[in-house]
Amino acid sequence: MSDQGEAGVPARDPGLQPERTRLAWRRTTLSCTVAAVLAARAALHEGTTAVAVLACALCLFLWLGFLGVAHRRMTELAATSRPLRLSARAAATAALCTMALAACATAMVF
Repeated sequence: MSDQGEAGVPARDPGLQPERTRLAWRRTTLSCTVAAVLAARAALHEGTTAVAVLACALCLFLWLGFLGVAHRRMTELAATSRPLRLSARAAATAALCTMALAACATAMVF
């Protein structure tokens, strides 16, 4: 049996790289979840105000945006041994959601 793929290109052995990448996405998703929950807790600790509810809604929206990108990426990584590259749009969405969620959580703590 040959180790050659199509057109004579050696077959790629991904090893554990896709699994490590999926685990990194899961850890980051868990971190975003914790940040969103702590931000909501901090915002609602003093009582329910319109600003607190709006801040919680924003955190939830950002968390859901990141969760959507992460889920799509983890699904792509599990589906094939050679997944497509993360698109620039997905990378920008994930980065924006993460930074905005961190900023919201920080603002609500102080």
